Amino acid sequence: MTTDKGNTLVEVFDGSLFDCQMIANILENNGIESSLKDEIIGSRGGGWRPAGNVKVIVSDLDYSKAKLAVNEYINNLK
Repeated sequence: MTTDKGNTLVEVFDGSLFDCQMIANILENNGIESSLKDEIIGSRGGGWRPAGNVKVIVSDLDYSKAKLAVNEYINNLK
């Protein structure tokens, strides 16, 4: 993911690796570039660190649109 002209990266979701991958796919389908932070660590369970804590990161310019997509995904899980 590239940032230019002062764009900053912001977290739009924090959760399991599976949910983060689903959200990243949804964002991509909506034309929003995203990346996963701590993807490798989040997939590792066991004694060192429990699975989870993966983050979906987007440009601050896309935050509002991305947050709508994330909220829709979460609401569909209920």
